[in-house]
Amino acid sequence: MSLHTITSAAGRVQKGAKGLRSFDRWWDSGGEWVEPANKRRGGESGVRILRSLNDERPDLYCKRQIGHIYRSLQHPMGLPTVLRERKAYLAYARLGIRTPNIVYCGARRSDGNWQALLVTEALRGFVSLQDWYRVQGETHVAQHLMAALGTELARLHKGRWQHGCLYPKHIFVKTLTNTLGGVQVEVALLDLEKSRQRWSVGKASRKDLSQLRRHWGELPKDDLLALEGSYQLALRGAL
Repeated sequence: MSLHTITSAAGRVQKGAKGLRSFDRWWDSGGEWVEPANKRRGGESGVRILRSLNDERPDLYCKRQIGHIYRSLQHPMGLPTVLRERKAYLAYARLGIRTPNIVYCGARRSDGNWQALLVTEALRGFVSLQDWYRVQGETHVAQHLMAALGTELARLHKGRWQHGCLYPKHIFVKTLTNTLGGVQVEVALLDLEKSRQRWSVGKASRKDLSQLRRHWGELPKDDLLALEGSYQLALRGAL
């Protein structure tokens, strides 16, 4: 068994026995499947939730992969997709875009096959955009939400990053309305497995917005138009 890389939340590489112990602990952590392992990319990938026993600590999501790789000019033999996903998490953080906190990321080769892990914290108080419309969906709050989302997507694309899987279920939001009627909105992006940096702002923008329009589904079309308007304003202006 050979250890490729073990990365702590702080970004430190752990090698040797210590790294293997850390990997084994997360690999054997159990948990309930929230995305059962499915076979694709020549391997399998699934997500388990690790429930916290302490109310002050968030639940954790553990993405667990076997032989689930991507290939590139730099890595023609392939590397686990979670390593590419981790790079996207770090890039989004540099752009000021909220994502779940990484607790642990690591990969190793075992019996000639890749095993890989990505453990992240649950976003407390956030729900997916599609669930927000199902549970809340107030019109005046949606206006603020679309403005905030448009700004975040423009920030992403100005950095030439494409999300690559921009569905409402991967956009997480938190909205608060105070006693004076003021609205606070937070936006986070999840599932960065297909995210990558493109050569131009336009290419990143076109791919993501086209995908979002196709998967907008039964959510209010007027809100999609408001989102696109806010996005274009933010894209042309200074963030």
